[in-house]
Amino acid sequence: MEIIFHGHRAPMSPRLTRRAREGVSKLARRLGRPVDAIVRFEEDGPARRVEITLHSPRQKPIIADARARYTGTALSQALDRLGAQVARVRRQRLARRVVRA
Repeated sequence: MEIIFHGHRAPMSPRLTRRAREGVSKLARRLGRPVDAIVRFEEDGPARRVEITLHSPRQKPIIADARARYTGTALSQALDRLGAQVARVRRQRLARRVVRA
């Protein structure tokens, strides 16, 4: 899986990109067959924003974003929101399998 990082007027430290890569990879494995992910870091004055887009075949992209005072906090919140959406998708897939069987 390819992970693309974009920084829009925001510095991206190696530690922050490693945290994002590990978190997105972990969630993508739960989703199954991920194609790619895009992680955007934005800085606008005192606010930091992180947006994560996860693409999977035959499915709409899963998008999670968060705003916080610090980039690390925004990344953690965005990963939590992405995790909740991945869990919802997995539950829906399981429900479809049970109905079909």
